[in-house]
Amino acid sequence: MSGSNSSAPGSASPEPLSFAVHSLPDPRVATRQRAGRWKMLLVLALCAAPVVASYFTFYVIKPHGSAYGELITPAVEMPADLPLSDLQGQAVTAASLHGQWLLAVVQPAACGAACERQLYVQRQLREMLGKERDRVDKLWLIPDDARPRAELLAALVQKGAEVTVLRLPRERLEGWLKPAAGKTLADHFYVVDPMGRWMLRAPGEPEPRKFKADLDKLLRASAGWDAAGR
Repeated sequence: MSGSNSSAPGSASPEPLSFAVHSLPDPRVATRQRAGRWKMLLVLALCAAPVVASYFTFYVIKPHGSAYGELITPAVEMPADLPLSDLQGQAVTAASLHGQWLLAVVQPAACGAACERQLYVQRQLREMLGKERDRVDKLWLIPDDARPRAELLAALVQKGAEVTVLRLPRERLEGWLKPAAGKTLADHFYVVDPMGRWMLRAPGEPEPRKFKADLDKLLRASAGWDAAGR
């Protein structure tokens, strides 16, 4: 009969429809995850800001008129494979020098009067930095195999006057640090940043207050991204 709701003979009865209920994601969880990601990005930005600011100042603004030393642009990376060694012949990795500013000199082990004077100025410059001095390491790079005099080494290990003394073959030194035209490696101070980048060269017999002013600017610009004490 037309319009009849009865099933055709022999046909299976239709199964009732069912509705599965699935739980929806809690919007509060997604909100917390987004907030966590933003917080992480903010922390990373705060950590990177001093580095970005210092490099923007010195490599974009380039304050040549107010710098006593010569800014090296672009800065020169310290080669990771530098064959450094201590005076006992033990290998020292280049990465171990990262984390602090380095005030470096290049002088032979024999260290005559000019060398001793430069080491003295190196010490005085660091002391002039006052409370910031622990952010700067003094480094003496020796390009030969001789051994410095015992009395000189004794003076360099006194508390508060410590100098890191390392050997490095001359050809590798010359592949990283460069003197000014007409000068030798021994005629300069070299400033290396905490990431191992050589970025400033100053006279080996500088005007201490003018050179200190350069160091002050660098330390202020980089506050918070190096470590005090090695």
